[in-house]
Amino acid sequence: MLKYQQTATEIEAYIEQHALQQGDKLPVLEQLIRQFQVSKTTMTKALELLERKGIIFQVRGSGIFVRKTNRKGYIKLFSTQGFKQNLVDHDIQSKVLTFELIPCPDEIAQNVGSSPGEMVYYIKRIRYIDGNILCLEESYYRQAIVPYLNREIIEQSIFEYLETALGLNIGFSDMYMHVGKLTASIAGHLKLETGDPGLTIETVFHLTNGRPFDYSVITYHYEHSQFVVQANGLYL
Repeated sequence: MLKYQQTATEIEAYIEQHALQQGDKLPVLEQLIRQFQVSKTTMTKALELLERKGIIFQVRGSGIFVRKTNRKGYIKLFSTQGFKQNLVDHDIQSKVLTFELIPCPDEIAQNVGSSPGEMVYYIKRIRYIDGNILCLEESYYRQAIVPYLNREIIEQSIFEYLETALGLNIGFSDMYMHVGKLTASIAGHLKLETGDPGLTIETVFHLTNGRPFDYSVITYHYEHSQFVVQANGLYL
């Protein structure tokens, strides 16, 4: 984890520990720099990251304010965090259906930027939120970047393992979404009926250096999934 990312995480913890609410003001920039013992450049980048994540907002000449108003149980749609970090107030569990190391299929190689035949970890699992089915998730992790996974790891938070154990810096993602009717196979996994509605999101995750490392396809259970989009600026 880069220094500014670590600082952003520490500021988030500070907000949580002090139970700061929407509109509460954080210390001024100079005080934050002294408090967290970092350079001005690091603090500026940390605050920019928090602003992009929808945690704070900055008003020129007035200060830095808390923005964290996400309703409980809502998933941040445009987030590179895993479910356990995104839904910290909920019990998130996983049931692994498939876990194997395979040559990357051609269509997946095109999405994740790997060579056909490059080895990837293929993971298929059901994710649960507070005991209810949240989604069906299929993921392909490039072994060249993620050298080791096991069943114990993938039953928990894979992204937390990547960041803490492997020291990978997760950067940005490209998401492709569509709504359609569930196939019999997917409906069966979600305990729904064939033809029920489903939101499917394909995501390519990249490290901060731009290298793609994971291609995931997630289909959400329409009764147990809710989303929030925190936008910055105006869209015309």
